[in-house]
Amino acid sequence: MKKVILSVLTASLFVISCQKDDDPSPIPPPDPVKYMTLSAGSTWNYELVNNGTPASTTTFTLTSTSRDSTINGKSYHVLTNSSGSANEYYFIAGNDYYNFRKLPSALGGANVEYLYLKDNTAAGTNWSQTFPVTYSGITLDAVLTNTITEKGLTKIVKGITYSDVIRVTTTVAIAGVPASALTTDIQSFYAGKFGMIESINKISLDYAGVKDNTDQHTSLVTADIK
Repeated sequence: MKKVILSVLTASLFVISCQKDDDPSPIPPPDPVKYMTLSAGSTWNYELVNNGTPASTTTFTLTSTSRDSTINGKSYHVLTNSSGSANEYYFIAGNDYYNFRKLPSALGGANVEYLYLKDNTAAGTNWSQTFPVTYSGITLDAVLTNTITEKGLTKIVKGITYSDVIRVTTTVAIAGVPASALTTDIQSFYAGKFGMIESINKISLDYAGVKDNTDQHTSLVTADIK
């Protein structure tokens, strides 16, 4: 009987030992979600509603190329725009997202290197950049402040549900311009992998003879991410 018990125990220990040795390696954690995809061939189809005078609705497609361009020492990825507008340029450094873009006409329309998103910061975090804007030959400093307003949102845009969305609110202040003369409502929504899925840009400037109004709503209709 003792031999039988010892045989059973020995066999059990052998099985346990084999099971332990055969355990698979720990599964590595998933890669962090990125809020812009730069893979060549990816496309984004947008609808742009302009609520100005006259009102209009247009569509355009961004296409990620296989090209990069060096701007201010950074390797920006090139995207084309089907509307015939200038190419768009994006650069990701860790958790910081940049684009090289033209500011709205109400802010002077200058080309700037814009840090538009920090995806690893908590709601309430903000950062600012200062850009020169020119009106009637006078150069002023415009301070754009971005704030992570909400994180982890679920948002429906054009019938498509996106999760883990980040909302960024942008405010603008121009040196020497009273706050009452410049009003803004700028909201941008970014979804993992897809990048910007919706933006609202309302800017009204009435100062020193300069009047300009921007009221635009951009929505992602469909995307093909490679």
